[in-house]
Amino acid sequence: MNYLGIDYDVKNMPVLDEGFIPFGVWMKAYLEGAEHPIAVAVEREDGLISVRESAIRGGEFAEADFRYVERLVKFELWSIGGFRVYLRGCDDIAAKLAEAYSPEGARSFDYGFVGDVYEKPLEVMACTEADFPAANEAAKKIGGHMEGCRIGFDAGGSDRKVSAVIDGESVYSEEVVWFPKVTEDPEYHFNEIVTAFKTAASKMPRVDAIGVSSAGTFVGNSPMVASLFIKVPRERRDEVKSIYDRAGKEIGDVPLVVANDGDVTALAGFMSTGKGDILGIAMGTSEAVGYVNDEGNVLGWINELAFAPVDLSPAAMQDEWSGDFGVGCKYFSQDAVIKLAPAAGIELDPELSPAEKLKVVQGLANEGHEGALDIFRSIGVYLAHTLVLYSSFYEIETLLVLGRVASGVGGDLVISECNRVLAEEHPELDAQINVTLPDEMMRRVGQSVAAASLPEA
Repeated sequence: MNYLGIDYDVKNMPVLDEGFIPFGVWMKAYLEGAEHPIAVAVEREDGLISVRESAIRGGEFAEADFRYVERLVKFELWSIGGFRVYLRGCDDIAAKLAEAYSPEGARSFDYGFVGDVYEKPLEVMACTEADFPAANEAAKKIGGHMEGCRIGFDAGGSDRKVSAVIDGESVYSEEVVWFPKVTEDPEYHFNEIVTAFKTAASKMPRVDAIGVSSAGTFVGNSPMVASLFIKVPRERRDEVKSIYDRAGKEIGDVPLVVANDGDVTALAGFMSTGKGDILGIAMGTSEAVGYVNDEGNVLGWINELAFAPVDLSPAAMQDEWSGDFGVGCKYFSQDAVIKLAPAAGIELDPELSPAEKLKVVQGLANEGHEGALDIFRSIGVYLAHTLVLYSSFYEIETLLVLGRVASGVGGDLVISECNRVLAEEHPELDAQINVTLPDEMMRRVGQSVAAASLPEA
């Protein structure tokens, strides 16, 4: 196969998406002929800097060069995070990217997101070798603290879960339906969180620490961008930024730590197995990702791979929110199932919610409907080829596949197809990565119990 003059080899294509161009596979072929050195550095909070050395082809490959660097920068911004991008060795491309990542540019969504997270404007700049910054990484230990009486809170989009945990054992858990995504007044969110905290506290003789697992992008304990608070007016953002710390004070002066729910999922995997280098992908409303390294530490990255590119096809579906094409949320979430349904010969009632549409397809899969089964097979093929990309940024020994898309017959097919394609086309990854669903041990550890272990008491 060929894209922008680059020959790449893919034997297994998603049966319902023959136009798929896996970024990782194409990138690997592109780099085999790239000899002009470049480097990308991304700076985030506290002077932390990630550096990636790479190369471009030059000459007649100008279009491919730009496509590669533009998608690489995009991937780094959404995996690592950052407010300043340094490019060395490709000044012309840097100038184009600076224009794209601007308030009026093609990547204006990314520009605005970065401003919300870091409260600084996104900058893309060309620099010389003398001006190029050195790497400054700092993985952080999170969780694993089991001693004492702890509250573990898991803030989901449709229900909130809380556990009272004593010396690592849950003595009480509850799930309560709430409506954070459609509520404008942050006092609602605050009161619901405090109620959950107080309920768990009432089940223990004391509270030594509080851990929170929450969807969103965080700086410290502050939710800088989170769908839970999407309806809260911007002028009340300060109330959101302090919401968990303020809720903790209602319980007492005890340590409180907030972490992204994806990272807490990966932490739960580490706690249940004792093994690290875990990437967790939750395929639900969107694609949620978390990662812990071989020591069970997080990298301090944002891991928002829902908006990171995986497909280079010009015909790839557009993400309605970010405006970009071929990004992860359209391949590893209920959106992927809905996107593939027409090609599978399945007509879904437009009046149904996305979650209801997923249930319809899962029901058909459970009945053996071949088109429905092909949907989950296609997602498994997507996943296998995308692991070529993900594994070039993350050291992965275990890939945990979670979320409602991964339940039932469909989830088993996603895993089996992914493993089949890895064995046939990417044997080095097949030997390295264990692609699996959570086992019973991890289910017993659970998200809220892992969250409870976050603070050091």
